[in-house]
This record gives sequence, structure tokens and C-alpha cells, in this order.
Amino acid sequence: MTDLIFRSALRSDVPAIVGLLADDPIGAGRETVTEEIDAAYWQAFDALDGDPRNTVVVAVVGGSVVGTMQLILIPSLTRRGALRMEIEGVRVAAAHRGAGLGRRMISWAVSEARASGCALVQLTTDKRRSEARRFYESLGFSATHEGMKLAL
Repeated sequence: MTDLIFRSALRSDVPAIVGLLADDPIGAGRETVTEEIDAAYWQAFDALDGDPRNTVVVAVVGGSVVGTMQLILIPSLTRRGALRMEIEGVRVAAAHRGAGLGRRMISWAVSEARASGCALVQLTTDKRRSEARRFYESLGFSATHEGMKLAL
């Protein structure tokens, strides 16, 4: 993976990103993947692309999108007004799993957080993703909080 690059996603990357999001049993159950990308994905990308605190990142190898994640800068009054980064929607293409790409992606994101002046990097992972939890713990993340969600 010597030709690995990380860059902000382009609108033309949306089909590949949606494919990555759906490329596991959990994602397949909540993402809509058809030959034509659902309008909701285009609208979401346009909103994210226009928000300076959100960056959809793609990992590219050999000209192909093989990974993605969303980086969100969150200002806060907690921790004495610290800025934090949330890492969301991390996915690696099946053919590239287990080769260190995910580790490089998260390391790159943490470096971006430091460069942005963040005091904290946070992420969540679905409780059904036990391998992901072990992966994040191996990178120094701690399960210090219990996350909760309300589907609307």
C-alpha cells in the first residue's frame, strides 16, 4: 500500500462510499444500495461538503476508494471549552481488511485532530462489532462511556 493517499471525498466518490458503508452485515441492513444512488445520500453529502466542521475522507489505493470515514469537529463547553473530533462511519473494503489500512486511517485522523487543536478524539462502534472494539482499544481508545441512541 505504498500508493495510499487520504483526501477529502468528492461528490463522484459517493457511490463507492455508500458501497463501503453497506459492505458488512450491519451496514447491509441499514444502507440502501441499488444501481442508482438514493437521493438522500446525495443530499447528505452536499450538506457535509458544505460544512467546515465535517470532512468525509476517503482512502485511495491505485486510484480506487478502499476506505472511508467522517471527521467531525465539535466545539464544547466541557473540558474547559475543548475542541474534540468525532470519527464516524469508518469502513475498509473487504479486500483490504487485515492489512493495516484501518490502523493507518485512524492514525491519520488522530494526527488531523491534533493539528486542529483537539483535546479529545472520540468514536462509537456498534456493540455487535466486537472486532472493531478490540481494534480501537489496540489503538489506545478506551470504552469510558456508554453511548445511547434514539431512532426517530
